[in-house]
Amino acid sequence: MTLTNTKDLFSLRRAGVLLHPTCLPGTLGVLGAGARRFIDFMAASGITVWQTLPLGPTHQDLSPYQSLSAHAGNQDFIDLSELLQSGLLADTELTQPIAESREQLLSIAAQRFFEGRGENLRGLDLAGYENFRAKNDYWLDDFCLFVAIREVQESPGWLHWPQPLRDRDPEALQAFTQQHQSRVARIRFEQFLFHHQWQAMRDYARSRGILLFGDIPIFVAHDSADVWANRHLFKLDAHGEPTVVAGVPPDYFSPDGQHWGNPLYNWQAMAEAGYQWWLERLESQRHMFDLIRIDHFRGLQAYWEIPAGTPEPRYGYWVPGPADHFLQACFNRFPDLPLVAENLGIISDDVEELRKRFQLPGMTVMQFGFDGSPDNPHLLHNHHSRDLVYTGTHDNDTTLGWYRSLDDHTRRYVDNYLGTNGDGMPWPVIEAAFRSVCSLAVVPMQDFLGLGTEARFNTPGTVTNNWIWQLDWNFSEEDLSNRVAEAIKRHGRLRQD
Repeated sequence: MTLTNTKDLFSLRRAGVLLHPTCLPGTLGVLGAGARRFIDFMAASGITVWQTLPLGPTHQDLSPYQSLSAHAGNQDFIDLSELLQSGLLADTELTQPIAESREQLLSIAAQRFFEGRGENLRGLDLAGYENFRAKNDYWLDDFCLFVAIREVQESPGWLHWPQPLRDRDPEALQAFTQQHQSRVARIRFEQFLFHHQWQAMRDYARSRGILLFGDIPIFVAHDSADVWANRHLFKLDAHGEPTVVAGVPPDYFSPDGQHWGNPLYNWQAMAEAGYQWWLERLESQRHMFDLIRIDHFRGLQAYWEIPAGTPEPRYGYWVPGPADHFLQACFNRFPDLPLVAENLGIISDDVEELRKRFQLPGMTVMQFGFDGSPDNPHLLHNHHSRDLVYTGTHDNDTTLGWYRSLDDHTRRYVDNYLGTNGDGMPWPVIEAAFRSVCSLAVVPMQDFLGLGTEARFNTPGTVTNNWIWQLDWNFSEEDLSNRVAEAIKRHGRLRQD
């Protein structure tokens, strides 16, 4: 008998908001007062789910989907002002220009912490630190060493490191660790701080009735601690170069296909190890979130493999994924694993059958519904109660921007279907999403604010002006909260307890 997700978080109709923490304003970090203010806004609005993107430290392109680690948190989220309360930083130190001094300030805080000069603040002590190290030993030391070497080498990736460090020669790693003890300790302390502040924020969210909803990219970045420390689990050559990479074939959305460049898993090696690497990854996310989405779920059924020597996506081919065998292992280990499947794009029947065998909720997106077909699964009348509905995602234009970009024929179709003349857009789409039978309706914060294309968060296939939009609190929070709460209540999504 197939084990499935028994922790039913979809028994009540709920409303959620999509906002990545980087969108919260704050030069000192976001996991303190900034996050609490947003949680208060959600609670006042009747919103009970906060969905984010992956939380890992990013590369220079800022994409949360190309992280340096599948486990670590982004150190830039750490709210430095929170360290004043514990005596690890002083007011005068925080007046320095953060762009130049953030790493320095964290180094100062780390030194004081290890000298025992801080004051106990709900587990922010040496006992809490050692407990954190012990619980996260399966990834923490590799990550700290990886980042420390990366900082010292100032290189574009681990392939360019000196061969002994690239290939993890034990003597070379030990010598580096001894030579850079304070640097490695600072990076480990940053992770302790991140997780301490995240858990404090999560506790606050729970006290306000808010669930946290995270995201796992199916693939990881080649330049990551995960690949460097686990080369045997990926399809790499003897030097660590990918032999094949991930992407998607040409389709309606991308006529040339997409070349993502991520190394692909050696699923046979993964299976022989009992999928331990993946189970540890899920364990990390379970400590962070109440719900977890697997991005590009269809890659578990079959993934598009592109030869590294011929990088055009059209030269790729489908390769069977681990499918039931992998998911069964996940639910054997975590019977109540709260997974959501990202099943957007061109999805074949076997992918949907896999999702349904494990009773995983899928996704619908209002913006995708208006191709003229009454059978389009994203149209309201085709929704299913255990699925999720979005007005748009982080990869879409805002709903107002999308609506304005439609041709006249499609815009009339949207208006007729929603029973609107377009006034007050995007609220007719928000109201429709709330009206859906889907148990969870998620709206990007930009849509609640009625913003246009200027507030778009990401445009796939481009490398500039992405991941940088930030929330401006210069709006009437009370007025917006009341409007959102009224719509949530009207459609039976208001918190019942």
